Amino acid sequence: MGDVKPLAQERRVNLRKEPKQSESMLRERRAAATRLTEREMNPLSGEYIDLVEPWDPLEFKRDGVQNGVYRNLRLGKYSIDARLDLHRHSVEMARRAVMEFIRDCVEADVRCALITHGKGEGRKQPALLKSCINHWLPQLHEVLAFHSAQPQHGGLGATYLLLRKSERKRQENLEIHQRRR
Repeated sequence: MGDVKPLAQERRVNLRKEPKQSESMLRERRAAATRLTEREMNPLSGEYIDLVEPWDPLEFKRDGVQNGVYRNLRLGKYSIDARLDLHRHSVEMARRAVMEFIRDCVEADVRCALITHGKGEGRKQPALLKSCINHWLPQLHEVLAFHSAQPQHGGLGATYLLLRKSERKRQENLEIHQRRR
């Protein structure tokens, strides 16, 4: 062990302690922590979105939605209680509008709604809003299912939505069904 040499040590970074924060800085941090971020207010992500072709139908069904209910939605047999038209909206405007529309529908006990987004034909980036709708709607807990509309309601340029029942409607149904017994 006579020819063993110690390893050369690298210089270490001196860690310094954080300076004491003033009361105003602490208040500012607490206020920032309690403010809702844009992401929390509108959870629809604007990240990478798979583009959909203008002639592709949109379809989505959560687990637990009965096949007959989904078929009736797909065939346009439910009455449309609310409509949203996204023509001439930018992606960001459409994102906000969709989130507000879904919230309003849930508050008003709307079960079936229609979003008109257009097919996006003849554009340099075709079917952008249609692709966004296809990406955003499954992210929303309130949306049970959606499908491209029938020709009389806008065809592939519109989408039927089936929304979750509000807690109040659930209670009403429960009371009605309990009286029958």
